Amino acid sequence: MAKPLCFVLMPFGQKPTTAGKMIDFDAVYRELIEPAIRAADLDPIRADEEMAGGIIHKPMFERLILCEYAVADLTTANANVFYELGLRHAVRPSSTILLFAKNTGQLPFDVAPLRSIPYDIGADGKPDNVAAIMPILTDRFQEARKQMTDSPVYQLVEGFPDIQRLKTDVFRDRVAYSEQIKKRLAEARRQGLAAVRAVEQELSQQASMGDTESGIVIDLFLSYRAVKGWQEMIDLVSRMSPPLAKTVMVQEQLGLALNRAGRGEEAEEVLVEVIAKRGPSSETYGILGRVYKDRWESAVQQGEPFRAKGLLKKAIEAYLKGFEADWRDAYPGINAVTLMELSEPPDTRREKLLPVVAYAVERRIAAGKPDYWDYATRLELAVLAKDESTAAHALEDAIANLREPWEAETTARNVRLIIDARKKRDELVGWEGEIEAALTRQGKR
Repeated sequence: MAKPLCFVLMPFGQKPTTAGKMIDFDAVYRELIEPAIRAADLDPIRADEEMAGGIIHKPMFERLILCEYAVADLTTANANVFYELGLRHAVRPSSTILLFAKNTGQLPFDVAPLRSIPYDIGADGKPDNVAAIMPILTDRFQEARKQMTDSPVYQLVEGFPDIQRLKTDVFRDRVAYSEQIKKRLAEARRQGLAAVRAVEQELSQQASMGDTESGIVIDLFLSYRAVKGWQEMIDLVSRMSPPLAKTVMVQEQLGLALNRAGRGEEAEEVLVEVIAKRGPSSETYGILGRVYKDRWESAVQQGEPFRAKGLLKKAIEAYLKGFEADWRDAYPGINAVTLMELSEPPDTRREKLLPVVAYAVERRIAAGKPDYWDYATRLELAVLAKDESTAAHALEDAIANLREPWEAETTARNVRLIIDARKKRDELVGWEGEIEAALTRQGKR
């Protein structure tokens, strides 16, 4: 009797990840995925390599639609794999298994909440600790035989694929309502914390946060961030639907809010867990670096020099790891360089790192879509280099692109730290205080 077929969606050959690690996907298939499929008493079938590199042909569609089971490796966010996964989820309510390699970059937001199996990659790019991961994968195939719905399309869109006119009319009403609420939130952010709270109260009267459209919930969440509603952000996470609350973006911003609310140790736990589960990223390490940086300042103020030095080192290393995770993101890089400048004596690594950070931010600005942080980074680099003219122009651009007051506060704080360090060394050039004062005024608006 023929065994059920399991179609494998994954890249071919050796591919680099956003974290800079090279993965041998053929070895992943050969040593992990294929044996797990066979152990579940299924027959594996993998796309032909020539099909994966170009147009998806009729046989590919047939395999995606007709194979009883499928497994998709989401590592590297391969475009073909994601197209195929989307098609599979649209036509099959169940029996699709997901996995990804740990510490190779974040999964895209849309698939991050889905139930996925993480696996380890060794230094040689091949799967590591296979003996521990393979039984989990095999068990998931056995579980899939129960035909439990795993497609988010079938899970979240009631009645799919039999969508009636009534359903589409309700959808249109929801879209209109969503746009209305987003406009309300944009206005509330200009008015302040109380106005954003009022919008949440109105939403709560309509439905619980767990049942409210994710886009509205995230907009509300980030609106609280804009008006420094740190406790409100923390409280909102507990009321979100579990899949949304577990996404990397929400957990990162939860860490930021916890830290701003004075709960640094809890923030550290949240962020370290995100890194352990989803791998390194410039954003997660950037926020973790800020946690250590705040604790360093607190230790300095409390007169604990040894603790302060240890925390400063942890902050520098966190920012460095963030910059190494994605060299295109200059934010953790500039923070690492600035803190190296504040070390006693100054960390000599900053001399090699500074031009790399400068190149990264200039490339972002040249790309045509710079934001506040790009110009703020250019500003800090100019302050570090004692370049008054560049600092003045960068300040103008930063203020013109300011979105939220806390952004200016953050940059003012960094400039203040540089000023304090230079005072101790008698290295002040005089105009740094004007930069700090201008940023501080923006932060109070």
